[in-house]
Amino acid sequence: MIRYFLTLTLTLMLACSPRGHVTLDPQAASVGQVESIFIGTTRKQNQDGSFGTYRSEEVKFARYDVSVPPDRKLGQINWPPRHGKADPAKHFLTTDEIVYQNDLPFRKDLKAELAANGGEAVIFVHGYNNNFSEGVYRVAQFAHDLKLPGAVVHYAWPSAAEPLGYAYDRDSALFARDGLESLMHEVAVAGAKRILIVAHSMGAGLTMEALRQTAIRGDKKTLDLIGGVIFISPDIDVDVFKISAHAMGRLPQPFVIFGSDRDKYLRLSALMTGQDERLGSLKDVSRVADLKVTFMDVGAFSKGSGHFVMGDSAALIAILDRLGDVSSAFEADRRARMGLLPGVVLSVQNATQIVLRPVATVASDLTR
Repeated sequence: MIRYFLTLTLTLMLACSPRGHVTLDPQAASVGQVESIFIGTTRKQNQDGSFGTYRSEEVKFARYDVSVPPDRKLGQINWPPRHGKADPAKHFLTTDEIVYQNDLPFRKDLKAELAANGGEAVIFVHGYNNNFSEGVYRVAQFAHDLKLPGAVVHYAWPSAAEPLGYAYDRDSALFARDGLESLMHEVAVAGAKRILIVAHSMGAGLTMEALRQTAIRGDKKTLDLIGGVIFISPDIDVDVFKISAHAMGRLPQPFVIFGSDRDKYLRLSALMTGQDERLGSLKDVSRVADLKVTFMDVGAFSKGSGHFVMGDSAALIAILDRLGDVSSAFEADRRARMGLLPGVVLSVQNATQIVLRPVATVASDLTR
């Protein structure tokens, strides 16, 4: 009965959200700013060429060029209407799409993109309840709003894209770990000099699995290229995260976790798994004190479900935009870091917790 209630609650929370879809409009390139998204996916390809919810053992490669419209708020994705004419000034639109026949042309194009961006690459891994289009457009929005440097790469794993598909997605995340490991290798072989991995929700658990097995396989060359990991609202069991980190020997640095105990989805996930919290809703950073991680508490910016605050909060994006290269702030000493990120810093052994607050709040405190 309790599980039924939790499932029903989750369904109602998601029921009113419009689902994303790809709309092709080459002319939008002259209106919006185009973000090229390189994609590795273990979603099975449908007869019409689109990528669906079923699983594929073969990793397919693609590139989608997405126009980010000028008329919108930071953190916002405006989907084009399913019926009626799309407006390139207001809607996210795809200006070009390529599905590669194999990894060689994908690697060639990615190599050129990496060369144009100093060898920097950012790999995004989406979370639970995402269809293919939603993942691609979210990556375009996120990379655009945060002005992240480097070639943008997305790993699209086979989520059911259904509120009731939580169990399917958890199994899919395990199924998809080889594919992510393969994509990391492809990015390395294409000439990346530094890779930043950004993973959201259940995708963070998938990322830990891929990193762990890469370490166990002894692929030191690929691991040495990973210059930072960012987890956003990670839906991971804390103990599983810790034992995976210990199996790796050391975590890539910097290793940053954005989370909040106000995250409604993670509260439900914790209840469904019989726990008090997940990694992304930690109340006490001492639980991971033996690991070198930085936990960014973004609860002060939380609205609605609070499950993707880093991507959809205009106020938080404005703060992070001041960093330029996001990871550079976490390589600095605490004083320099907090000059960029307003909030309160707590340290427990190797772990650091930063409770972020809006700039206006901090300014108000200083004038008292």
